[in-house]
Amino acid sequence: MASAFMQQFSKKRSVVKRSSKKYLDEALYKKLFNNGGEEQKVRSQLNQFLHSHKSAYKWEVGKSLKLLRSRKIYGPALKLSETMEKRGMNKTISDQAIHLDLVAKSRGINAAETYFMNLPESLKNHLTYGALLNCYCKNSMTEKAEALLEKMKELSLELSSMPYNSLMTLYLKTGLQQTVPRVIQEMKANDIMPDTYTYNVWMRALAAVNDISGVERVIDEMKRDGRVAGDWTTYSNLASIYADAGLFDKAEKALKELENKNACKDLSAYQFLITLYGHTGNLLEVYRVWRSLKLAFPKTANISYLNMIQVLVKLNDLPGAEKCFKEWASNCLNHDIRVVNALIGAYLKEGSFEKAEVLKERAQRKGSKPNAKTWELYLDYYLKKGDIKSAVDCVEKAISAGRGDGSKWVLSPAIVGKLMHHFEQTKDVEGAEAFLEVLKKSKDEFGLEVLESLIRTYAAAGKKSPIIRRLVKMENVELSEEGKKLLDDISE
Repeated sequence: MASAFMQQFSKKRSVVKRSSKKYLDEALYKKLFNNGGEEQKVRSQLNQFLHSHKSAYKWEVGKSLKLLRSRKIYGPALKLSETMEKRGMNKTISDQAIHLDLVAKSRGINAAETYFMNLPESLKNHLTYGALLNCYCKNSMTEKAEALLEKMKELSLELSSMPYNSLMTLYLKTGLQQTVPRVIQEMKANDIMPDTYTYNVWMRALAAVNDISGVERVIDEMKRDGRVAGDWTTYSNLASIYADAGLFDKAEKALKELENKNACKDLSAYQFLITLYGHTGNLLEVYRVWRSLKLAFPKTANISYLNMIQVLVKLNDLPGAEKCFKEWASNCLNHDIRVVNALIGAYLKEGSFEKAEVLKERAQRKGSKPNAKTWELYLDYYLKKGDIKSAVDCVEKAISAGRGDGSKWVLSPAIVGKLMHHFEQTKDVEGAEAFLEVLKKSKDEFGLEVLESLIRTYAAAGKKSPIIRRLVKMENVELSEEGKKLLDDISE
């Protein structure tokens, strides 16, 4: 009987015999990712679906939204949610909570607040209130988050551990980890059962104030309670906490316990073990887990090789990293520049410029273009060598390459300041101006410190400028008294 029921259920979700006139010929969540997971391609597939006026089952839409959210593709997810509602798809309160979260991530917290305010009172329960609370926590809005939780208590809404978990995560993120134990006590006083996440965030809060014995008491309490079983995150957190505290023996014991509890591991679990064993400095264990990973996943992913090479580099096992890279390069079809960068960085750090160049050129021949990270590695190398001209050239190339998600690559303020200081010390007006021309390609404004450094460079070189006063006015910055005086001196 149970078997017959399951067969009926599977028929309802069948995507094989669906009508091609009314429905898509395949599940929506599959169609969206037909051409890969890049946002632009997903957006294109979504637009094709929406313009086709074909239908999709509600469960497909729900699964599609879950996948899109997990991959942080929020804009298309919101568009899908809005369009399906306009087409008459009924939303549960849980769906409304998910929609509110998407509004916050795509259009900002103000839009999310407006959406919540406009919801009918019947839809304002612990789920939608909890979604808004989580948005406040994600945006580090402590006062609003605390006030909203108090409102939820006043309304006698059904409270689980989730809103408390969000608030504790916020406290941890904003450096208020000492507040977490108070929240735990409140949960206990109100008979709100902690879940695995509660114990995990409690552990991290205690670790943040170096209370390792407190972390161990939390683990003991969880075991004594018996209602919540520690998961992979719990014990990996414990191992990580021990490793960060330099308690490598305890860290390795926790890792062994973790391995015993998780006989069937996924790829990320193997990679995490490699990283943590690397953190303890145990090269033998790193290689042991690596061998296990390759046995479990014969078609080893690029990301696994990247992780392994990075760990070996940190452990100063460059020959091992080179051997691992050679194995990857001989088997890979797609020459992932991230893996190449891991070894380029190691070569440049030890001063092996020629080896790095050979690697970069070989990757280019295989169709793997240097990205912004590649040029960041070279930039760091040239700065240490004092080769400012080549460093500026790397900045220009990094800006041109941009980031993988299509956004602009922006040079860190610290490096901008370092380069401007060099031009100031060497009285190199031409170099400073050339650098700012490059910087202008990724920054809309230079800011006060950069402009004052440029003014000092002109003053040190004894040169005049007819345009800096206009530039200062355009930037709308208030110069220091010294800056104003020097500006008067260099202006014609």
